[in-house]
Amino acid sequence: MTWDRKWTLFAASLAVIAAFFVLREHWQHALGLAPYLLLLACPLMHLFHGHGAHRHGHEGDHTKTDDLR
Repeated sequence: MTWDRKWTLFAASLAVIAAFFVLREHWQHALGLAPYLLLLACPLMHLFHGHGAHRHGHEGDHTKTDDLR
C-alpha cells in the first residue's frame, strides 16, 4: 500500500481535530507552559537561525581598519 496525498490529508486533519479537543480540555495547563516554551524558543532560534546573515555589514569594515594603520 502506498502512502499518497489522500492519507496525508486524512492524518493531518485527524491530528488537528485531536489537538483541538485536547487543548479544549487542558487549556489552562497549556497556558501554564507558554512562558517556558517562549524561553525554549530563544536558544532554539539562535541554534537554527543560520549565522550567514551576520556577515552582511562586515564586508566594508576591512578597508576601514586598513585606513587606520
